[in-house]
Amino acid sequence: MGAEKEARLNSLVNLQDNFKMDDSQRRKMQHELKLYMEKYFKIKLGKGVDHTKVIIWEDMLIIRGDGFLTEPEKYIVATSEGEAVVRAARLQVARQHSLDNVTYFEETFKAKVIHQTYDIEPENDFWIHIMVFNRILTQ
Repeated sequence: MGAEKEARLNSLVNLQDNFKMDDSQRRKMQHELKLYMEKYFKIKLGKGVDHTKVIIWEDMLIIRGDGFLTEPEKYIVATSEGEAVVRAARLQVARQHSLDNVTYFEETFKAKVIHQTYDIEPENDFWIHIMVFNRILTQ
């Protein structure tokens, strides 16, 4: 992420150790992270997600998306063994997303990710990534 974008995110919320976002700051941060995630997938996969939702709640960051499969993947999912193939491939994408972005989220929130999970439902064209931090992020 560029310095300009990072400065913009940090200006939204004056992040200090143990800082807790109020509702307005939380909504702004959710929106900025939504834009960041859409750009990330567009760059990495050549296709953005049709719908992305970011939720910051207590000590969690939840990112979910609908409409991430390409047309060929949708066709493959509809075949008898295709769902498992697409699921395996997209789980690898989720793993890479985690490797690429957890440090960014930790720096953004000045908190450490202590638990995370992600899942893909290719039959529903849906994915989710949940991170639990070592402190409460919201008021």
